[in-house]
Amino acid sequence: MMQRNVQTRPKARPRASLWAATAALAAGVIAADAAEAQSVLRVVPHADLRNIDPIWTTAYITRNHGYLVFDTLFALDENLEVQPQMAEGYEVSDDGLEYTFTLREGLTFHDGEPVTAEDAVASLERWAARDGMGQKLMSVAEGFEVVDERTFTLTLTEPYGLVLESLGKISSNVPFIMPARLAETSPSEQISEVIGSGPFRFIEEEWQPGNLVVYERFEDYVPREEPASYAAGGKVANVDRVEWRYIPDPATATQALLAGEVDLYEQPAVDLIPMIEADPSIILETVDPLGTQGVIRFNFLHPPFDNKYARQAAMWAVSQQDYMFAILGNPEYFEEFCGAYFMCGGPFETDVGSEPLREQNLDRARELLEQAGYDGEEVVILDPTDVPVAHGQALVTAQALREIGMNVRVAAMDWATMTSRRAVRDAPADGGWNIFPTWWLAVDQLNPISNISVAASGDTAWFGWPENERIEELRDQFARETDQEAQRAIVEELQEELFDFVPYIPTGQYYQPTAYRENVSGVMEAPVPFFWNIEVQ
Repeated sequence: MMQRNVQTRPKARPRASLWAATAALAAGVIAADAAEAQSVLRVVPHADLRNIDPIWTTAYITRNHGYLVFDTLFALDENLEVQPQMAEGYEVSDDGLEYTFTLREGLTFHDGEPVTAEDAVASLERWAARDGMGQKLMSVAEGFEVVDERTFTLTLTEPYGLVLESLGKISSNVPFIMPARLAETSPSEQISEVIGSGPFRFIEEEWQPGNLVVYERFEDYVPREEPASYAAGGKVANVDRVEWRYIPDPATATQALLAGEVDLYEQPAVDLIPMIEADPSIILETVDPLGTQGVIRFNFLHPPFDNKYARQAAMWAVSQQDYMFAILGNPEYFEEFCGAYFMCGGPFETDVGSEPLREQNLDRARELLEQAGYDGEEVVILDPTDVPVAHGQALVTAQALREIGMNVRVAAMDWATMTSRRAVRDAPADGGWNIFPTWWLAVDQLNPISNISVAASGDTAWFGWPENERIEELRDQFARETDQEAQRAIVEELQEELFDFVPYIPTGQYYQPTAYRENVSGVMEAPVPFFWNIEVQ
């Protein structure tokens, strides 16, 4: 169940107006052209866009791209409530087994074709095959069925309390709606072109991987009448053009912001923040009030981390403070310690079982490594050097594992390359991997169903492909339980199992600042950078 009334951690509000600070997620200036004036929003994104299919990958840069181009059947608002978006409405049968959905009139794809129920069904089926929440939903469903041009149904085999929460999830993988001809692409392959019905069009002929991504306002988009709220409500495109300008070097990106060459820097390096703060024309804010969880992910298919004792050894070897100081430096931006797989400050916060993460013990780590039978094989850690948050985690992990006697090789690359390589299942020596660093927003991690990193369904699990029947049983129990106290009891048992099995290491909870220029208005509050409803001065 998507939880309500999540409390923000007071100490982690580095600026007074934390919720209003989400304004940093979009900005723009007017760029005058001799022939025609256009409003252009120039953004330094946190990574380069190489993969364009937000169903094929969970990478946040591709999710952000998806929100510009695609729309969703339902969406999450600022109260963490699910609202209709492309849907005009829905009905549920008395027995709770059949949901009937009706699309709004006038929805049009960027190629001029109308959005139909067939498109929605094909898109949701593809999403459900890839996404952890979608997989859980379909495990209790007979399937979708088209009724007419604008109507379709979902039939369940038993009542399930997370139907709308699944269809309205705000972050990766987002159940975006695309034309059926694209949605028929295998979920293990990327779509061949980007056609959505969202407020902006992807301008493929101007796309320069490693440099520039361009979006233009879709004139035929029909926004909802309600005010915009997170991913819900009226998505009004008030700028003509959005340009993502990828600048991998943080110092160069900061100088571009200071010089007014870009309007927004999504994730500035913390060691450069004093320089940004010194410019009165730039606003620096922590934009996501819910926070972010750092993650070190293991590959379960190959030694040494196919053995749980090796994973436990890695957890005993590391320190959350080492990670947080490496990637953020200033304690103002992170929690001193968070031993909760489902986020501190959230409804399912618990530190049950977290002693290995709380009490760094290199001797214990070495004992566990010996118990795992580690024989010196090389450990390949993927290191996306262009993303400070991920790069710092990779380096801290490498140093910790070397200290307990592991043979570590750090494979440097950019983020776009890493998001492709982590899908490779080959042995590390043949182009695969053992560990990669990443991060997840709180809205992705708040409960055992939305947090796909704890899913342990083997081949259908997230990259790393862990398999653990007990974890899946507990996740199923949680999904079927409606009483929150009973859910909390399930979470505590589940977290005990997670700290024993170690699907990943939670490296800490932090609050990423964003920098943007002051000449913007109408910017959204949200944990995801949305680019609609923005006006430029």
